[in-house]
Amino acid sequence: MPVDFSKILVVGVSSRALFNLEEEEQIFREKNIRGFREYQLANEDKLLEKGTAFPLVEALLKLNTHVDKKNPIVEVVVMSRNSPETGVRVLKAIEHYKLPITRWAFSGGEPLAPFIDAFDIDLFLSRDESDVQKIADTANCATALIYDPPQNFEPETDRVKFAFDADAVVFSEESEIIYKTKDIDAFHKHEKENEDVPLNDGPFAVLLRKLSDIQDFLPVEKELSPLRIAIVTARNAPSHMRVIKTLRHWNVYVDEAYFMGGLPKEKVLEAFGAHIFFDDQHTHLSDSSKKIPCGRVLYKTNSILKNYEKEIIVEPKKIKEN
Repeated sequence: MPVDFSKILVVGVSSRALFNLEEEEQIFREKNIRGFREYQLANEDKLLEKGTAFPLVEALLKLNTHVDKKNPIVEVVVMSRNSPETGVRVLKAIEHYKLPITRWAFSGGEPLAPFIDAFDIDLFLSRDESDVQKIADTANCATALIYDPPQNFEPETDRVKFAFDADAVVFSEESEIIYKTKDIDAFHKHEKENEDVPLNDGPFAVLLRKLSDIQDFLPVEKELSPLRIAIVTARNAPSHMRVIKTLRHWNVYVDEAYFMGGLPKEKVLEAFGAHIFFDDQHTHLSDSSKKIPCGRVLYKTNSILKNYEKEIIVEPKKIKEN
């Protein structure tokens, strides 16, 4: 009987987002595929350390312990440009850490974007900017470029916590464009005048709805759910009510919301204990990523907001992963 993936959150995670493969990546860049293959085979029994996405993946998979094991609500697919041969270390690490992952995609150097729909992926996390950009442009899937792992991050183990920026992440970029092309006063005026008009979907809207649905599937009240959702946005009054009313219109339950009004986000995110925070701007992620795991949501290639990316993106490193 075919699996109904409409009721399952399917997360695709690259091997380099799940495990720390930076040394291996450096070897690949310096010695190409032959040197990389030789290194992987020679170090096949050397355990890989946990990467940025590991705490999120581990916590998400634990949600399945709350439901009938025959009807899981979360599935994780490891997706890698490794070949099956060089991917053995990844498989051994998955077994060592006792992650209940049963599906993998080793593309042998080919781009991963064409396989997103084939595996019914809802969220794809990667350290490869080219893959993330391609998926953002072409696939019906939330995707983010994962930053370096934070130091001394100690996540909760019995709950999983998602944190999202608002504009150009959960919601469309239309309001953000008003702010960028005009000013903050024009933005607030527009949002106040359209307070009762729901915001359009952004690249993570479908994912947010699915997370809210999963809260319904869990056998506890939403207020007590082991899956918690927060909005952490630079918006503040008078633009806050449109966010709240849009979520109500979507019938999406959000546990917590923080309207920062331009204040730094990292302290709130650390207090919330996010397993992952998604934002579209590096300025909001550079400090936050030192405290909690972070992923940058890339604009579509044809977005006007690409013209406003004036900052120098230092991390994550723009190197192609394997």
